[in-house]
Amino acid sequence: MPNNSPDRADGGLRPDGHASAIRIPAGLVVLVGPPASGKTSFVRALVERGQIEAEAVVSSDEIRAELFGAAGGPEPTDSDVAEPTDSDAADATDSDAADARIFEERDRRIVARLAAGRTVIAESTNVTPQARARLVALARRFDAPVTALRFAPDVADLLQQYAERGRTDLTPADVRAYAAVMIRDAGADRLRSEGAAAVHDVPGRRRSVTPAEAAARFAFGRVLPGYHFT
Repeated sequence: MPNNSPDRADGGLRPDGHASAIRIPAGLVVLVGPPASGKTSFVRALVERGQIEAEAVVSSDEIRAELFGAAGGPEPTDSDVAEPTDSDAADATDSDAADARIFEERDRRIVARLAAGRTVIAESTNVTPQARARLVALARRFDAPVTALRFAPDVADLLQQYAERGRTDLTPADVRAYAAVMIRDAGADRLRSEGAAAVHDVPGRRRSVTPAEAAARFAFGRVLPGYHFT
């Protein structure tokens, strides 16, 4: 589509039949939602539609696969979400060390994007205040605005999506635990108080909205003020 098309706004596509999309300023975009809530499908749609570059998405799951292989274990967990298990101490230590490597690499990639003045999307659950505080601190180093996009399907829809994905790294109880923390600690007012300049809910199955349709409701800025593509 030509850059001067009326269907394009700030590098993003306007949703069909709408006068304008929700404009997301260039900066750090934090996705907030339990596993299986639709985050990955949403960012995949953004990339496929040309609304963002693939490199703008920093996914903890993808980093785990790169570092440890596809069977490297469950996604890195937000602190204070996962319940203790009967795994022995050595397994727990290995898991903690793996998570630390994943988040260290994630932070490195986010910093590289922000230092270059480019938008970056942090794709992980981010349902706890601790997880979000780490990301907000990175954005503040570069005076980059933080936008939070919430994925909050009801529990029934969430469990159905989890079942459809055939995930083996989480149990239904894990998914419910993430959902409970989301309800308790990731409301819009809470996210704003933590430093998000704007908070938007991303519609999904409950509103009969597909990932592509949800993506079309947003337009993403790509470069921070004072920076230029090189």
